[in-house]
Amino acid sequence: MEISAELREKDRKFGEILKGMGRIMVAFSGGVDSTFVLKRALQELGDDVLAVTAASETFPTREFDAAVSLAEGMGAKLMKTEVSELTNANFVANNPDRCYHCKTGLYEHLKQIAKDHGYPYIVDGSNVDDLGDYRPGLQAKTEQGVRSPLQEAGFTKDDIRALSKELGLATWNKPSFACLSSRIPYGTRIEKHKIDQLDLAEAYLMDLGFYQVRVRHHDKMARIEVMPNEIQKVVDNREAIYAKFAELGFTYVTLDLQGYRTGSMNETLDIVKAAREKKVTI
Repeated sequence: MEISAELREKDRKFGEILKGMGRIMVAFSGGVDSTFVLKRALQELGDDVLAVTAASETFPTREFDAAVSLAEGMGAKLMKTEVSELTNANFVANNPDRCYHCKTGLYEHLKQIAKDHGYPYIVDGSNVDDLGDYRPGLQAKTEQGVRSPLQEAGFTKDDIRALSKELGLATWNKPSFACLSSRIPYGTRIEKHKIDQLDLAEAYLMDLGFYQVRVRHHDKMARIEVMPNEIQKVVDNREAIYAKFAELGFTYVTLDLQGYRTGSMNETLDIVKAAREKKVTI
């Protein structure tokens, strides 16, 4: 893929933003966006960059381990830390502002690390596409003073993937990932056993070779989202998939005919808000 002059200019601006900060800590998840940020930060700032990866109940061990390997493979200074969302009552309640409470706790934790180690800036991998969905975590980011240089430079997800490929980053075509709590409907409590069910269910589908997967948790029912071109593959493997999901504790296993889309749980937000205003059980 040929890189346009417009994208080259964005990348130049991005580099200038990074250099202007001088010394930064990267909130590093190992996803497409934060991997690109870390790589470019290392190019621009070298040893003045620290990657911090946080383990938590809602971040699968496979993702944490992959992030650690990525950072080490790039030669980055890496700090591993741990946070616990399930000790936060506001997070566990799983109201529509759940992500705000999660990100507030995370960024407060990272701010202390940055202060202790002398890093004046914390940066994340948010890009301009993230501004198009309901994301209360962005408010927490702003309140805690975390910067998003990709947004500042005008990067879209496609921009990041294109330049990641040029840089030889293995994450250039990695599927998008969000914490496992985002699979549970608003108003339903976040509990460890549900997180474990989702982790194992999605890992099973990925082992079958599905590219982009979400398993949405509706009590005894699992709702599977895959890319539209892989829907037939679910049907072809339906008996094995049902057997595995039944083993994990699901009575019903359904396939979402719209296919994978980001933030599908947000489609019920108006329903959730109305129900809470009327004190209706949902």
